[in-house]
Amino acid sequence: MKPATEPPAASSVPLLGTAAIVHLASVEDAGGVDPVQRARAFAEPLLNGQTLDTGEDALGHADGSAAVLRTMGAAPALCAAAYLVYAGDYLQRPEEVVNKAFGPSYGSLVTLTRKLVQIQRAARAARVVDEHKALQTERVRKMLLAFSRDLRVVLLRLASRLQTLRWFAASRQPCPRELADETLQVFAPLANRLGIWQIKWEMEDLSFRFLKPDEYQRIARLVDEKRGEREAHVESARAELASVLDAADIAADVQGRPKHLYSIWKKMQGKGLSYARVFDTRALRVVVEDGTACYATLARVHETWQPVEGEFDDYIARPKPNGYQSLHTVVLGHDGRPLEVQIRTRAMHQHAEHGMAAHWMYKEAGAKGYAGVSGLKGSGSAGGSVDFEDRVAEARKAVLRELLAWERDFSRQGRAQGAEDGAPASSAASTSVAAAFDERIYVFTPQATIIDLPAGGTPIDFAYSLHTDLGHRCRGARVDGVMVPLSTALQSGQTVEIVTTKEGGPSLDWLNGELHFLSSPRAKAKVRAWFNAEHLTHTIARGREAVEKLLQREGRTSLAHDSLADQLGFKNAEALFEVVGKDELSLRTIENLLRPAEAPAVDEPIALHRPRSEGHGRGGVLVVGMDSLLTTLARCCRPVPPDAITGFVTRGKGVAVHRNDCSNLRQMAQTVPGRVIEVAWGAAAGDRAAVYPLDVSVEADDRPGLLRDISEVFAKDRMNVTGVHTQSKKDGSTAWMTFTVEVADVARLALVLLQIGRVSGVRHARRK
Repeated sequence: MKPATEPPAASSVPLLGTAAIVHLASVEDAGGVDPVQRARAFAEPLLNGQTLDTGEDALGHADGSAAVLRTMGAAPALCAAAYLVYAGDYLQRPEEVVNKAFGPSYGSLVTLTRKLVQIQRAARAARVVDEHKALQTERVRKMLLAFSRDLRVVLLRLASRLQTLRWFAASRQPCPRELADETLQVFAPLANRLGIWQIKWEMEDLSFRFLKPDEYQRIARLVDEKRGEREAHVESARAELASVLDAADIAADVQGRPKHLYSIWKKMQGKGLSYARVFDTRALRVVVEDGTACYATLARVHETWQPVEGEFDDYIARPKPNGYQSLHTVVLGHDGRPLEVQIRTRAMHQHAEHGMAAHWMYKEAGAKGYAGVSGLKGSGSAGGSVDFEDRVAEARKAVLRELLAWERDFSRQGRAQGAEDGAPASSAASTSVAAAFDERIYVFTPQATIIDLPAGGTPIDFAYSLHTDLGHRCRGARVDGVMVPLSTALQSGQTVEIVTTKEGGPSLDWLNGELHFLSSPRAKAKVRAWFNAEHLTHTIARGREAVEKLLQREGRTSLAHDSLADQLGFKNAEALFEVVGKDELSLRTIENLLRPAEAPAVDEPIALHRPRSEGHGRGGVLVVGMDSLLTTLARCCRPVPPDAITGFVTRGKGVAVHRNDCSNLRQMAQTVPGRVIEVAWGAAAGDRAAVYPLDVSVEADDRPGLLRDISEVFAKDRMNVTGVHTQSKKDGSTAWMTFTVEVADVARLALVLLQIGRVSGVRHARRK
């Protein structure tokens, strides 16, 4: 038997066309017609005689699901949807038909719920190895979140699952383990997070019964053995507390609280307790009118019986994250046995039983909202209408917050969560929560394994998520059996099959954002990596070819490539070929290595020449209005004709000549303005042309031969290099060099700097 709660495939039953169904649905829709009765009348001829995969009668399952929703306090409109969801499996165009017969709100609900049902069925039936089953369950949970943008979908799935468990229990049929596991791991925690205790406890007890029948029977026997004694004790305590509260004029409804076997078993297992030490097997629940009465009742309880230390919780002052409120205390009865007492108002009790389901209000629910909770829309005042809309909005925000919190609970693997303060979410917060549900989609492989992708994911994203090589060889895709373009945006619930070639790689078009082939950053990175690897392969091949041709010219073909690379400081031959292929290493460097007589194998210190500028005392500088004054060119800015210059009278060194834009000159002029003197360029003394030193700063990628290559540029232009200073990063990635050269005119420098900038690896070159 298949572990599902869905009808058989639509092809196995006769399908009704649009015209016939619209005619069937033409039940009078005037005011006063119960939407549940109308929906049942619509679905009955479609569901009669049909069975679900579980063996349930389809109409009976819809009846049961609607009944569960009613007990949760759902509006009649949502109860009616329970019939339409299952009827949709026997319609040719379910969304179109339901839209016409009941309205677009029902149509979209039927479509979303049916799609989620199909996904869950496929996920449970998937051929997944044991170590991946947890991941598969995790993805089912994420899909439930993704579909929960229409919050009614969650309620319908909870009600349907509970009805299926009830049917297995009543019919004494064996429940599939996959279904019970999914209930305990996904649906019961969801009901717990939303505070729908009534459903949570029943789901847990039924799943416990199916998964661990021996333990279930053992706990049931322990409970039954003491049933008469326990019930007598609880009834005695109930009557006594009712009398005490009546005497104190506190209106209260005192009841015995039902016991849940799974909860008892978990406490016994988790805390290592015997059955006798589980306090809440004997419990009372007190429902009063308001919060003041809650605390007054608590005082009377503690006056009547002795409280147990450390067993009091005030969830009214500090509500649970899902909004649950109540006072919990444990006292010792007159016989010395523990008795748990829960105290809450009627509103708190309604929330505790049905959770946020009682507040899942939609506009189509009318003025009374869900569960008959009266809104102010019909009050006739503008303010009332606004208040009703605000309440609807805040109720939806609260549920979204809890669904997201449920997601965090699982993703952190049970680690404690920070309690929420319960304040209404801001519009920005609710927007971010809603956006969290739009970020992922969930699709299937042909083997029904769930794959999660970013929203807008394409078949190529899907292929890369399965295997990098599959993505590289992807050439086509079938979605739900139909061939589609590779740029198609996938939707949750679709089954995707990739068509591949035996060999090949991705297309550059895939990286074009305007073509929308890729959405996943991971897939984009894999495509880029493939092209980078291809480019590197071509670069290495080009470098290998250049090196081999050089070795042939030099008659050194017997020289091993790895040996050559090692002599040049590379870890292997491929690293050498790569830099040669990128033109980052000159072939002259290899020639120098192969011809040691002509050039040294490693960089020698640059031969620095004696500065020709020495001995030109005045350096071709005239002090305006004076003669025979000693002038020196300042080292900080190294002026060269035709730079604009200014003189500064120093102590004992004559006039220091600075460029007008020199920062040192500006600072000295501000401090001692009287020493600034006007100077100008003049003719140099003697027959030789005057030359002037200046500094050239170079920043480049550090590599072997860099210093020599730059020095060759100066040599070709017949510039005298009088000094070199180099500095490199520790990781060897960057080199900084300062060359002191002599020029007659700064205009010559521009061409030289341009030629240096063309040297391989040079980032920029400038005059200091």
